[in-house]
Amino acid sequence: MKLFTRNSSSRSAVTQDTPASSDRDTRQGPGLSALTGEWIIDAAHSRIGFSVRHAMVTTVRGAFTEYESRLYFDGHDPSRSRAEIVLSSGSVDTGVEQRDAHLMSRDFLDARAYPRISFRSTEVRLAGQDVYRMSGDLTLRDTTRPVVLELTYIGHVTDPFGDERVGFDGTTTINRSDWGLTYSAKLAQGGAMVSEKVRLQFDIAAIRTPGT
Repeated sequence: MKLFTRNSSSRSAVTQDTPASSDRDTRQGPGLSALTGEWIIDAAHSRIGFSVRHAMVTTVRGAFTEYESRLYFDGHDPSRSRAEIVLSSGSVDTGVEQRDAHLMSRDFLDARAYPRISFRSTEVRLAGQDVYRMSGDLTLRDTTRPVVLELTYIGHVTDPFGDERVGFDGTTTINRSDWGLTYSAKLAQGGAMVSEKVRLQFDIAAIRTPGT
């Protein structure tokens, strides 16, 4: 699936969060310039997940096990980088079959009616040393709203098989009701069974695609 091409002319121009005094402030050194190109997430070594407070006292964690992705990283000018990820909403996995079935029901993801969840970046800002802020559109249950991910660059290696790998960790917190996930069962004490706030987590290991 070709989610986007190298041509990003339709994307927004992006600057740093902090004022730039020279080209060096907005562009990375020769180390990152070698990473310029297209990448794809290695699902076997990555996790796209979430965590949410349950019954006010515990945290439930889960992940989506099926997804497709395309990433483009520009090491010369990170603001030109971009990402697109499409998740299968029916692949949610919290380790408890009954709970997974509930999450896929109409109370939450309604996976039968809305089989895909997508994130498409719109801009990237350099926020600090090895830290980026990626803004984008999150579409869930046919509702699209903006979110901002904070991404930390972990590193770059060539594995024993000759594949180039790069790592990023990202996170953001959303209010689920903004996307129509309004399930609101209450505890006897009056608190919510499931918190409105959901933390999304992107632990990404990506492999360079051939020819880039």
